Amino acid sequence: MEEMQLKQLLKKMTLEEKIGQTIQLSGEFFISEASEITGPMTEMHIDAERLKGVGSVLGVSGATAVIDIQTRHLKNNRLGIPLLFMADVIHGYQTIFPIPLGLASSWNLVLAEQTAEIAAREAAVAGLHVTFSPMADLVRDARWGRVMEATGEDAYLNALYARAFVRGYQGQDLLNDTTKVAACVKHFAAYGAPIAGREYNTVNMSERQLRELYLSAYQAAIDEGSKLVMTAFNTVDGVPATGNKWLMNQVLREEMKFNGVLISDWGAIGELVPHGVAADLKEAGDLAMNAGVDIEMMSAAYSGHLAELITEETLDLDLLDEAVLRILMLKNDLGLFEQPLRGADIQKEKAMIGSQEHRLAAQQAAEQSIVLLKNEGVLPLKVTQKIALLGPGATSKDILGNWSWKGKTEESVSLAEGLARCLPRENLLIDTSTDYFELSETQLKTAFKLAEQADVLVLALGETADMSGEAASRTNIQLPASQLHLLTELKKLNKPLVVTLYNGRPLDLTAVTAKADALVEAWFPGSQGGDALANILMGQVNPSGKLTMSFPRTLGQVPIYYNADNTGRPLTEANKDQRYVSKYYDSENSPLFPFGFGLSYSRFSYKTMQLSTTELSETEELTVRVHVKNDSSIEGTEIVQLYLRDKVGEVVRPVKELKRFERVTLSAGEEQEVCFTLQEKDLRYVHSDLTKRSDKGMFDIMVGTSSDTTQLQTITLL
Repeated sequence: MEEMQLKQLLKKMTLEEKIGQTIQLSGEFFISEASEITGPMTEMHIDAERLKGVGSVLGVSGATAVIDIQTRHLKNNRLGIPLLFMADVIHGYQTIFPIPLGLASSWNLVLAEQTAEIAAREAAVAGLHVTFSPMADLVRDARWGRVMEATGEDAYLNALYARAFVRGYQGQDLLNDTTKVAACVKHFAAYGAPIAGREYNTVNMSERQLRELYLSAYQAAIDEGSKLVMTAFNTVDGVPATGNKWLMNQVLREEMKFNGVLISDWGAIGELVPHGVAADLKEAGDLAMNAGVDIEMMSAAYSGHLAELITEETLDLDLLDEAVLRILMLKNDLGLFEQPLRGADIQKEKAMIGSQEHRLAAQQAAEQSIVLLKNEGVLPLKVTQKIALLGPGATSKDILGNWSWKGKTEESVSLAEGLARCLPRENLLIDTSTDYFELSETQLKTAFKLAEQADVLVLALGETADMSGEAASRTNIQLPASQLHLLTELKKLNKPLVVTLYNGRPLDLTAVTAKADALVEAWFPGSQGGDALANILMGQVNPSGKLTMSFPRTLGQVPIYYNADNTGRPLTEANKDQRYVSKYYDSENSPLFPFGFGLSYSRFSYKTMQLSTTELSETEELTVRVHVKNDSSIEGTEIVQLYLRDKVGEVVRPVKELKRFERVTLSAGEEQEVCFTLQEKDLRYVHSDLTKRSDKGMFDIMVGTSSDTTQLQTITLL
């Protein structure tokens, strides 16, 4: 349908029909009889007649249900405007991949795009049109539960991942390729920076910081073509994002050039009332529509009050028309006017969803996401060793993580099942008695009895899925006390001890690291997690993952991140014994495990990096070359990282910033040259006047294996 036809369709719509397009309701309104949900219908100002004009549905999927609802809807809708079906497909639909924070640890953008492609394929055949992903929020505080849904603490890396996910979901031809879905980047803006890591809490930062660090990943997703943006629950400079006219109109629409659909998060327009910027839902609806929010998700400001606001001429009808036109254009971009059922296909759904091909991809993604944090010669394990698999994660299938809406926990592969495929049965002793939060004397004795018979102990610890994710902020990010007690007791046997972790956030692992001979971060690895983790432990796969979020030594360091600003009294090796420098009295400044860190079964060495010039002009390129060698006897993958520091800036600059990286796979003894190029534009940042430009002067160039292990040379920008 041409844009002119859409505008003609808009002219035919009544005020009530226009308002209907701005309303998003959950699936219960469409699946249940109206009489069964009288309360919710009343609260949302919806009756059976008004339901015919609603524009979109949240949280319904499955080809049978979608086909039924869409077919019935089109019979009842006067103008034949189809419904949009949206849902949270975050790290897979039914085939579940590692949580985004885990997947980011692969540093593999192609892999991220592939996982999004598969998620889209499964979602589309089940009838979905839009996924509320990617989450491009920059995160630095491990207390916040939704760090699991982010890709880490670095703005540059987050932007690259945001692009990759959008490409995977939407592809190159969203109109004609019915295996794709529209992406919705979220949560605009700065949702990942709540004070004290508490969910839905205030966000407070300067506009310069917002622009330099927090907007770039959303911008990347928009530049890649993301069809939707979701508003955040939090405030931005004291004004809730969902009613923030400056943020949405000036920044998002005008400056960032977003012309797609802006949708609220669940109930976020209604929450303008408890925020205290609107006296009631009528005022909330006025604020949100003036801020350019096109679709209201599950609160009743639009359904209850837009007609009244427009009739009273408090609200300009043109604003509603603009919103509705954007919604119609999204439906048109998806081809729904010609194919209202789009990709929904009952037979293909049965064959495709959770297919062996998809599960194999999930396993490979998990293998690349796992991070080896410590290894004192214990790993890889040998098939000739007798191994005791202990702890609550040994047989747990709770490995999908939060936001795995359609994932089938019972079909996930546990670590016990994964190791059983790698080892002779007589060499694997499995304890099934312990859980995540309690440890009785009987359970401890059972674990000890098995451990005494083994050569090596594998202790599977971690979080349950509901301990991270939305509404799972924590003030204690250590493992539960029962797990630490089990670790302490087993350590007394003086046997090689491997600890594996399922979790959705960086944890305080100081006590664990001190006792474990090897430590493996598996995150929530998804449907095939047990097979992937077993392959890592047994050496069938060489670990290559590296952290994209720092792990603290203690909670008191949080938020901790690699690219902090320098201080006027920075801690150095030379002054570390002085009192009046920026340091903790009772702890080191450095993280336990830094950004970019991850071990391998291979050993890699770096030769001195070579620069094409030490003086860079605005029109030239700087080439950085470094030779990396695999000094071991097995093939491995290294992630070579390049960091930059602006030595003297107009405002204080971070001690280092990631600018480039490359995954390099080297066979035993192989050496390869890695080449990076930088230009003047890579040295730019947001200045105090909010313009983005570079400073002439000296810059440190650092290359290495992690953010804290680099070699350094200095250049001058002329």
